[in-house]
Amino acid sequence: MGDHFQTIVDLDATAADAEPLARRVLAGLVEEGIVLADWTDCVLGRPLGHPPGPNWSRSVAGKVTRDPCDGLAVHVGRKVFHGCPGGLEAAVCPRCSTTTRLVDDEWAMINEAWAPFVDAIGTWHATGAARVRCPACARRVPLRDWAWTDDYFAFAHLGFEFWNWPELTAEFRSRVAGLLDGHRTTFVRGKI
Repeated sequence: MGDHFQTIVDLDATAADAEPLARRVLAGLVEEGIVLADWTDCVLGRPLGHPPGPNWSRSVAGKVTRDPCDGLAVHVGRKVFHGCPGGLEAAVCPRCSTTTRLVDDEWAMINEAWAPFVDAIGTWHATGAARVRCPACARRVPLRDWAWTDDYFAFAHLGFEFWNWPELTAEFRSRVAGLLDGHRTTFVRGKI
């Protein structure tokens, strides 16, 4: 079965404003009863997170048949958010809209297409800035501006990762974006 996650990622938060925004969103989620303010061992990959609150079902779609078995991890600081497994098929240049395929028809990575992105991801993780030259228009585009198949990647300083919850609604994700001063957000999902 595995564990799955859904992450609402703030694409506009800077390193400086990520912490205050995280506090604001968490306070709003606690006030609404979506999560508790308590810190418990309820998330994967982090020592502590926030368990579901009494009104957690206000955030999810459809008829709820079971409570979430895990909680919310709040990520503050430079992070490469990514979905898994699979799903990463292509990247789209935001300047010319050309799609760069990253896998072949058998889903094997195309190394020559992937190499510039792998280098840029490492650089972004280390420094917070990286560019990738588009193979079609030859412009050097900031890594954070590229679009990814199924929103596979997000390069950001703030994310709210819900572990093993039913599907979060678009309306709930919009409410979270509202708490982020209307920042652009993306939704990264995966299963491990």
